[in-house]
Amino acid sequence: MSSTTLPNTPVASAKSDITTISLIGLAHGTSHFFHMLLPPMFPIFMKEFGLSFSELGLLVTTFFVISGIGQALAGFLVDRTGARPVLFAALSCFVLASIAAGVATGYSGLMLAAALAGLGNSPFHPVDFTILNKRVSAPRLGHAFSVHGITGNLGWAVAPVLLIGVSTATGNWRWAYLATGLIAAAVMLLLFLKRDAIDDSQGAWAHDKAKGAAPVDEHPMAFLKLPSVWMCFSFFFWTTAALSAIQSFASPALAGMYGLPLTLTAYVVTGYMLCGAAGMVVGGFLVARVQQLERTIAAAMAFAALLLLLTASGWLPGMLAAVVAALAGFGTGLAGPSRDMLIKRAAPPGATGRVYGTVYSGLDVGFALAAPVFGALLDRGQPSSIFVGSAVALMLGVASAGLVGGYLARRNSALAAA
Repeated sequence: MSSTTLPNTPVASAKSDITTISLIGLAHGTSHFFHMLLPPMFPIFMKEFGLSFSELGLLVTTFFVISGIGQALAGFLVDRTGARPVLFAALSCFVLASIAAGVATGYSGLMLAAALAGLGNSPFHPVDFTILNKRVSAPRLGHAFSVHGITGNLGWAVAPVLLIGVSTATGNWRWAYLATGLIAAAVMLLLFLKRDAIDDSQGAWAHDKAKGAAPVDEHPMAFLKLPSVWMCFSFFFWTTAALSAIQSFASPALAGMYGLPLTLTAYVVTGYMLCGAAGMVVGGFLVARVQQLERTIAAAMAFAALLLLLTASGWLPGMLAAVVAALAGFGTGLAGPSRDMLIKRAAPPGATGRVYGTVYSGLDVGFALAAPVFGALLDRGQPSSIFVGSAVALMLGVASAGLVGGYLARRNSALAAA
């Protein structure tokens, strides 16, 4: 049997699934790592280039505006040309972004790095989910979504540690960007060597075949008429608005509220992401056992919102507040696999790349609009608003998930009646 043919035996199928899941998880972790290419170094940029929190927030906005527009367009490109070549082009952009950040001499250089990283980030969700849905067998698909989410959180968690660690060890922040460029190049080389395992042109598993192909006379934009697509979009918008606040500004907010040193609070984001990864492990098992996924999402995100409000209250000792803020990541992580499966259920046949591209662009829009808003609040001396705003955004995300679940229940009832 050739290496590009999907295996038929259970053992071979399991091995193929694990290989594909691992490689796509690594790629997704790399994309999330590059979400954090600039934010961990914000305190250094403020001193080096005299920037404000609002200006730093605009860097995040630039990244996610480009990523959001690119992600929606990339879904169409992936459906037309295949996912694998788009993936390699995206990783090349990360190498260029690292070079731009490492040689930046001012705000314009950082803006170029943000733009290149956003362009590289744009195709990952339509690419990843297209490959996973085509290459991974149905019994392991829930776990594939879980691993996908876990590696994303790990990418977020590793970035501050590596960037701050290399910068501190060398005494020169520019060396940190040499390290990020080498990481992107190494991942690209590994995926090239294992390219057969991520070839989405090689057939499809039974769970994809069962859905059938999209009707040949259906317009490529027809999926945009589905209410469920826009409900999922709004869900991503609100939940990532909350995440944007935590990723970019939780560290200075905790320092301002509790007097903790920035060298300590910078690692709260890492703790938040590690707790999120742990939540996704649990969430991967819940997906297979819970039919009404929106209930899992609601409970998990309400838990996270409660912890963020407790952090905002100012009632806790400083170190405990930092721990509680990090633990909120468990709730958002727990909701992750259920979220991805809910979107899969909402996607019409034959439009996987387009749906994931459009829905996940809500993530980019949330990041893009939230970052300057929360940055301005910090500039006005309101650090507690970072956590209050995040909690409110999470609860609005719960409402969106509930609407998606209700829509799918009505659709399924109508189909059953027909």
